[in-house]
Amino acid sequence: MTTLKRRKVGKTKLDVTELGLGGAPMGGFRATIPDAEAVKLTDDGYDAGIRFFDTSPFYGYGRSELRMGAALREKPRDSFVLSTKIGRLLHVRRPGEALPPEFRENGLPGFVPRFDYTYDGVMRSLEHSHLRLGLDRIDIALIHDVDFWTIKDRAVLDERFRTAMDGGFRALDELRKAGIVGAIGVGINEADTSTRFIKAGDFDCMLLAGRYTLLEQGALTEFLPECQKRGVSVILGGPYNSGILTGNVKAGATHDYVAAPAPLVEKAQRIEAICQRHGVPLGAAALQFPLFHSAVCSVIPGALSTAEVKQNVTFMGVRIPVELWSELKREKLLDPAAPTPN
Repeated sequence: MTTLKRRKVGKTKLDVTELGLGGAPMGGFRATIPDAEAVKLTDDGYDAGIRFFDTSPFYGYGRSELRMGAALREKPRDSFVLSTKIGRLLHVRRPGEALPPEFRENGLPGFVPRFDYTYDGVMRSLEHSHLRLGLDRIDIALIHDVDFWTIKDRAVLDERFRTAMDGGFRALDELRKAGIVGAIGVGINEADTSTRFIKAGDFDCMLLAGRYTLLEQGALTEFLPECQKRGVSVILGGPYNSGILTGNVKAGATHDYVAAPAPLVEKAQRIEAICQRHGVPLGAAALQFPLFHSAVCSVIPGALSTAEVKQNVTFMGVRIPVELWSELKREKLLDPAAPTPN
């Protein structure tokens, strides 16, 4: 059995396993997964040694929190670290109520989200999360989806950023000072916006999805150095870039949840060919690579089945030859500044 090491979260008292479990897929937006399977894969992750679990009200409009909580509330509470997010409040859809433009199908039936980054909205959101999870403690609270990737409008992004910092951050900071949450941070898809948040407030961690992976290392330019400078830990979501780095790369492989362009597919195939020459699964290299950076405390791939959870744990135990990383750099497939064992 692979023993998962632990790393500290920023300057807090929390520590997390280097491999966590992301709760987005079990929300059901991209694939149908029964309640029992979602609970079982969370249980199996725990049994395999995972002690860090991440969810959000947004994932399946409450479904992910309900499912993850159903598994975790049976465990000793001090044995795991749990993170969830703020930024969207859920309410029961009223008769005749129009759905928001960004509404997604396959969420928990009858529930509708609305953005709310205000002080009161954050307090209410976390209270709702406690009830869905069935847990009296949330360890890490993250401001969610204040990025251009989600919003696609700079003016709206700037407005939500200001609201999040003037209201939401103030609420989270109060909860942290009172010892109600152990750490606060931001969970988004962009390194530059993450850097903007780091410079604007006192955060413990950043959950960055997909921007520091085997396929792209743009976060090395400013974001990761800023994290190191300020003692902010990075939780790396989407280490497989939504699928393209899981292995057997073919045309149509997904990157950021859409079909990847041909040059990106070709690059991933070249990376995989080098991995194969060294007898290493592409997924194992993808999962281990971000952890070579000292700012990264955990990688948290999602999973749709028990088999995927077990495979992730197995990938963490794969021995990777130093020469693999050297060859990736020689072939200019990996940023030469990226920390690796060589």
